[in-house]
Amino acid sequence: MIVDGQVGIYKKTVKNLFELAGKVLNEDFSEVNVSINFVEAEEIRQLNKKFRDIDRATDVLSFPNLEKSPNQKLQEFEEERNFDDNLLFLGDIVICKEVAVAQAKEFGHSQKREVCFLALHGLLHLLGYDHIEKADEKIMQEVANKILDSAGVCR
Repeated sequence: MIVDGQVGIYKKTVKNLFELAGKVLNEDFSEVNVSINFVEAEEIRQLNKKFRDIDRATDVLSFPNLEKSPNQKLQEFEEERNFDDNLLFLGDIVICKEVAVAQAKEFGHSQKREVCFLALHGLLHLLGYDHIEKADEKIMQEVANKILDSAGVCR
């Protein structure tokens, strides 16, 4: 998996987590691209207002490139691959640094654990998971916990 954007010191950690997620989800991420950017609270607030009509900072936003359901495999999106590099672009993940730091403190775990949780949450959205309905939220949480536990990223 290619992870680009402004990920800072967590780039290798996030890349490894995403590759593990691919194994747990039985997906081939070898030719997949995801963009992750850490932004300030004001920038994520503006994005949240523009795209979700919610005028406040949030922890993570995802902007999927594919209309994918959790049950669909990435192989079904071969025609969406980039002509130049043959990569399948899943989408963008935006994480607010300040909110991540505050949440790590609030929940009593490391900033690294919080960044991993938020990045994985964003990735799962790009893969078609959501938490609008309670049943879907339970599925998404179970998948996230399985991946985080496999990675040894615990509270």
